[in-house]
Amino acid sequence: MPQYDYDLFVIGAGSGGVRAARVAAGYGAKVAIAEESRVGGTCVIRGCVPKKLLSYAAHFHEDFEDARNYGWTVGEATFDWATLIANKDKEIDRLNGIYKKLLAGSKVELLESRAVIVDPHTVEVGGKRVTAKNLLIAVGGWPERPQIPGIEHSITSNEAFHLQSLPKEIIVVGGGYIAVEFAGIFNGLGAKVTELYRGEQILRGFDDEVRHFLAAEMAKKGIAIRTHADVARIDKSGARLNVTLKDGAVLACDAIMYATGRRPKTDGLGLAEVGVTLKESGAIAVDAASQTAVPSIHAIGDCTDRVNLTPVAIREGHAYADSVFGSRSWAVDHKTIASAVFSHPPVGVVGLSEAAARGEGRALDIYKADFKPLKHTISGRDERTLMKLVVDRQSQVVLGAHMVGIDAPEIIQAIAIAVKMGATKQQFDAAVAVHPTAAEEFVTLRTPVAAG
Repeated sequence: MPQYDYDLFVIGAGSGGVRAARVAAGYGAKVAIAEESRVGGTCVIRGCVPKKLLSYAAHFHEDFEDARNYGWTVGEATFDWATLIANKDKEIDRLNGIYKKLLAGSKVELLESRAVIVDPHTVEVGGKRVTAKNLLIAVGGWPERPQIPGIEHSITSNEAFHLQSLPKEIIVVGGGYIAVEFAGIFNGLGAKVTELYRGEQILRGFDDEVRHFLAAEMAKKGIAIRTHADVARIDKSGARLNVTLKDGAVLACDAIMYATGRRPKTDGLGLAEVGVTLKESGAIAVDAASQTAVPSIHAIGDCTDRVNLTPVAIREGHAYADSVFGSRSWAVDHKTIASAVFSHPPVGVVGLSEAAARGEGRALDIYKADFKPLKHTISGRDERTLMKLVVDRQSQVVLGAHMVGIDAPEIIQAIAIAVKMGATKQQFDAAVAVHPTAAEEFVTLRTPVAAG
């Protein structure tokens, strides 16, 4: 008789948990995975994928307008929210099915029920207890809202994907990438949008020039960004909401969406009871190998609150499976990870911001371009692009690359390879430009700008 029912039991069938389960099973391990919701996790079900589909939809109104100056006669365009949501749901259903097929094809047993840890080798799931030599926690995070009067009248990104109708006026609270992205989505689909942020500028942690540049571009599109603004209470008045700010101002809207942070979804899993160390935020404390304070229990992804990005969770899951069940041991390098904000216009970044690089005591050369992209020289749209390189003056290594503008997320992926490899500014210069593109600016920046 085997000592355990499984070699590996994974709690959470998001992208990271599924990757770990499949790779471990590929090494011959007997694996089960438990999921209390739908397979695919935050990114596939209620995050990156549906959000980007909505972002695509929100761009069309500008495309119709831009087409006229390119010689197209465009008839009257109308938008139907219900059609968009139905087609989005159909795609999410398809992806959910694909994830289930991938697990089945890898011979991973899927248990569609909540799992709770009983002891370092036992979980309770679906009304029964099972044992495993190794437990992996990959439960992700969940939107968090402040406990203010009337908060029950608000929504989060979870509910935004399932609204019955498009609000005519919406307030988005928050200044992070989720808030910025949804402000662009609702604005692009025709809603009047106000974004409230209690800090001095949106996208805290990003390069300061990127933050200010994006805020100005969003304002051009009609998004009202109010900084140093915090909500004191929300009151319902018929079908409308009255939002009172801490400075006494009152704003009216049809809906208010909170995007003020996410919390690791670790409550009630039995982690602390079996000796797993939890941080004040609820995040699971792990070492470089994703191991918790309990040798048989590891954790990956957003529930560890390291770098909360889907591709990072996937790599952490892969590294775990390779290290524990495979022939090689390795850990994820959490430095120099590229990321994108699907704002309007979008942002792509990799490496250090100027402020972070200066904070390390480095002397820098800063290269920058601010221009109207070729598309808009004819469209007539007042939208600009920003590109910036942060370079260590002594070594000439490119420490960071930053872009705001059309196709920034697509462009930054390729730039990230060079930055990750430690490329120098001279190596960037040696690359022949692809013309005419915006991306060529990254290899044609020749003169450093004066930097404060």
